[in-house]
Amino acid sequence: MQTIETKKEEMFNRDISWLYFNERVLQEAKDPRVPLYERIKFLAIYSSNLDEFFSVRVASIRSFGKLKKKTRKELELEVKPKKLLYEIQEIVAFQQDEFGRIFREEIIPELAENNIYLVNEQQFSQAQKVFAKQYFEENEMGKLASPILLGEEKHSNPFLENKGLYFVIEFEGETSPALVNIPSESLPRFVTLPSDEKELHIAFIDDILRANIHQLFDDQIVKDVFSIKLSRDAEMYIADEFDGDLMEKIKRGLIDRNAGLPTRFLYDSAMPKPLLKYLRHAFDFSKNDLVSGGRYHNFNDFFGFPMPPNSPQLENEKLPPLPHPELEDAGSILKAMSEKDFMLHFPYQKFNYIPQLIREAAEDELVEQIKVTLYRVASDSAVANALLYAMEKGKKVFAFIETKARFDEETNIIWGERLQKAGANVRYSIPGIKVHTKLLLISRREGEYLRHYGYYGTGNFNEKTAKIYADHGLLSADQRLGEEARKVFMVLEGRIIFPPTNHLLVSPFSTRLKFEKFIDQEIANAKEGKTAYMILKMNSLEDTGMVKKLYDASQAGVKIQLIVRGICRCIPGVPGKSENIQIISIIDRFLEHARVYIFGNGGKEKMYTASADWMTRNLDKRVEVCMPIYDPKIYQELREIIDIQLRDNVKSRWVDEDQSNQYKLSMGAEKEIRAQLETYHFLASKI
Repeated sequence: MQTIETKKEEMFNRDISWLYFNERVLQEAKDPRVPLYERIKFLAIYSSNLDEFFSVRVASIRSFGKLKKKTRKELELEVKPKKLLYEIQEIVAFQQDEFGRIFREEIIPELAENNIYLVNEQQFSQAQKVFAKQYFEENEMGKLASPILLGEEKHSNPFLENKGLYFVIEFEGETSPALVNIPSESLPRFVTLPSDEKELHIAFIDDILRANIHQLFDDQIVKDVFSIKLSRDAEMYIADEFDGDLMEKIKRGLIDRNAGLPTRFLYDSAMPKPLLKYLRHAFDFSKNDLVSGGRYHNFNDFFGFPMPPNSPQLENEKLPPLPHPELEDAGSILKAMSEKDFMLHFPYQKFNYIPQLIREAAEDELVEQIKVTLYRVASDSAVANALLYAMEKGKKVFAFIETKARFDEETNIIWGERLQKAGANVRYSIPGIKVHTKLLLISRREGEYLRHYGYYGTGNFNEKTAKIYADHGLLSADQRLGEEARKVFMVLEGRIIFPPTNHLLVSPFSTRLKFEKFIDQEIANAKEGKTAYMILKMNSLEDTGMVKKLYDASQAGVKIQLIVRGICRCIPGVPGKSENIQIISIIDRFLEHARVYIFGNGGKEKMYTASADWMTRNLDKRVEVCMPIYDPKIYQELREIIDIQLRDNVKSRWVDEDQSNQYKLSMGAEKEIRAQLETYHFLASKI
């Protein structure tokens, strides 16, 4: 399905492009080469992604739709919101049909082949009916379900929670329908039922409730039961970040978020039209809010789908994090860093070197200060706990906590308050900008000077995500980088406004200008007949200015290879425009999160890793850091990893003019290369 919303710019629309990224996630659920329980997880990821898309992006598009035409024109919106929403609904409806087909026709039968049965209340055996009744009563599901009769007027009806699951109950006769809460927040979404020991029978909590729904209504006869779910606008709207206490506004925003306007009302497609019409009126939904779904919603709960014991074939082969060949037995990471640079590759290698480094710094008498930026902190963070330990040891700690990290605001605030209480100098969000960089700087007194030991990451200081996000982290005591990282922290501390740098690229100050300069150099080289190329890996390519620069480079003859996981507005292969641009996207067991930028530079190739994508927000509206790779050994290692990704012919898809998501399949006798497995084995070979 080809979609080019902004033909005059010849770029894909960012939201349509994102939907095609989510289709690639759905492809993994469809791929028979993927183990069964991993396919189920990809259904969960697809569903979770779509929830956030409707709660954030669709909500924003609808907000634009309410603006006057004159205002929309002044904002230079590229598409008409109503037209875009219609196209989104069309694509999502197609994908949802495919989602349902995969689940019904592929997942359910394959579960049965493995003696795993997902049964509904109509399929319960007598013993399972008895069990369901006991489960209902012992867990007091009648109280948790909170049945309430609906009225025709909105003000008389209960508030539907964001992402909450409900049943709408239709009765015999003239009685108004009722609303029942499905207690999936209080109880497990899946319940293991009694069955033959060779089989595993599983039921949704929804069906335990369905089987006993009559117990909630003594005077009415239940005619039918239909599931519904409402997604709400989850964006935090802060009227003026520059006026008043931003932290207090964020805390209030967290409370208000759950009361956002509806963005998607999912309903069972079997629901009769008169009942749907009744609900529309009762809750004041618009026609655009309505999205037809299946019998069950919140498929992201499938992350917790019960596994039968001793069934390794149902999951991916285990890839335990590898030890770093030099750091594992180094004794002192600081001492090792004083002699050379190191790079960690997550999740292939262990993350625990990072909290270990902080703890070592805490115990080192010569270390005077530790500074860190925290964007998404794990709920039980080894990094944050190591910082607390450093303060116990008398170290000065500065922590910049970004409290506008969407959906992680509350956890970040909790850790910020704990660190502050323990004596850390904590600074929170800066009005009008997010701090997205991943920096750790340890300052150690060596003779008359402070030497800076830095960690420069592409991903968060989060040991949980480090198990599933593919990222790179540079450990370096190179003072060219350390001095400039110190200046970045001076900005975050409010001591200076602009960090002058020659080595690090720092958004929103120099990143865009430097990348444009690098592209212009490739263009100049191509025009002079020199070899000119770029290899660029990122999560998202959204910024129109950078896309135009890539088009300019392509027209000049620069060879451009892109690896873009998510949003990609660039349209490759257009004659006279982008015929020298080739784009792949890799979706596999780990989420490709690293950013790596390589420029031919007339034969003196240069490489940067970064926390920043080529999105307008990363270039102009966030504090980001891009790190040059100077160490030849690290350079070669990372270059080989990127080359492996470029050769992937198992999990890579072409991003083409039609957004067809065709796999870049191996041909003939060519060796199959699955980049993530190849990378793991490549790093394992170095131990």
